[in-house]
Amino acid sequence: MKRLMTVAVAGLVLAAAACAEPGDLAVTQRTLVIGVDLPFQGAAGDTSESVYKAVELYLEQTPPGPYPVAIKRYDDSTAAKGSWDDATCVRNAQDHVANVDEVAVLGTANSGCSKLEAPILNQDPRGPMLMVSHSNTNPGLTKPWEQGEPGKYFPTGLRSYARVITTDDYQGAAAAQFAARDLKVRRCAVLNDNQTYGQGVARAFADEAARQGIAVVTNQAWDARATNYVALFQAVRAADADCVYAGGIYDNNGGQLVKDKVEVLGANTGPVPLIVPDGFFGFRDFQLLPAAEGAYLTFGGQGLDQLKAAGGVATRLLADYKSRYGAEPASAYALYGVQALQVILAAVARSDGTRRGVRDQVFSGTGVTVPAAEAVLGKDVHIDPATGDVNVRDLSVLRMTDGTERFVKAWPLP
Repeated sequence: MKRLMTVAVAGLVLAAAACAEPGDLAVTQRTLVIGVDLPFQGAAGDTSESVYKAVELYLEQTPPGPYPVAIKRYDDSTAAKGSWDDATCVRNAQDHVANVDEVAVLGTANSGCSKLEAPILNQDPRGPMLMVSHSNTNPGLTKPWEQGEPGKYFPTGLRSYARVITTDDYQGAAAAQFAARDLKVRRCAVLNDNQTYGQGVARAFADEAARQGIAVVTNQAWDARATNYVALFQAVRAADADCVYAGGIYDNNGGQLVKDKVEVLGANTGPVPLIVPDGFFGFRDFQLLPAAEGAYLTFGGQGLDQLKAAGGVATRLLADYKSRYGAEPASAYALYGVQALQVILAAVARSDGTRRGVRDQVFSGTGVTVPAAEAVLGKDVHIDPATGDVNVRDLSVLRMTDGTERFVKAWPLP
């Protein structure tokens, strides 16, 4: 849990010593730490491990910059819960702030966890501390969504949160467009797991479904603690739904939900398809679940196959990853984790080595851009300093086929 991986320093920026933070060693005499904050326990464990390994491998191979840089592992999940945990997220945020060598956080994986951590990091007396997520898709972290968002995550009035993935207002809407135009559904049951992410993506789906002429016959939460969902799907069947959209994360009893959907409404290859967002993406348990066969998924980015086919950094990194670990990463989130790291490293390289200096590189002036030749996504990756959102907006539709998330098509976004 405390393992550090360090990149050797090539040269020291002499001016940085004068900018050392109060109470710290001179910046030139210490290793700058990037916290990697993920749920390493439960159903998301495989994906989190692959993200960490990819980040570790990339950092190991990266030419040294002006400061020595290390990553430190933080687990925001608990074994008892089997997923991210509110109290653990808060404690992690406090630990990030307390670690005087830490200058940025990579993560978290779950939007609800980031909403707990972001305001704590934002009020860091040596910061704000930069946070860059590879997988948070809830719009409210960067743009108006629910009441008080996103301002309540930045009590200092300075933004400090960024991401490298497409948001749910695009993802949910694209799923509804796909359901209407490609699947020709007309009556859809919309479910959510009663968490920040699930509620947001389900809301976006339902709003766009109405615009696409799809009747939302039910719109409700599923109880993650329930032993089964037979009664829920019997009600869906009685409402004559020809589609089920389940907005949420697989960790929240998603396996049982999918099993009962198939038991009551039939296989996903039949007249009532199941559509899920990227909260089900990359989970090995879901991939191996027989009831998942035929389910459609949306992912707010590109899959491993698409990124690999583009050549460049992603292709080389995936080959090296497979050589070292004997298999490819559990999901494309591993590469998006590396993209988040690239943004942080670019900010660190241009900064004075302080927390505030690293944050300011992303959220002032023209912000940070990772050029296409270097970016793992194969495109110029720019973080908007006014919002923290990324310029690259991709959306993929996939389908579970023989235990594999197979690419169906890219969905155009505005």
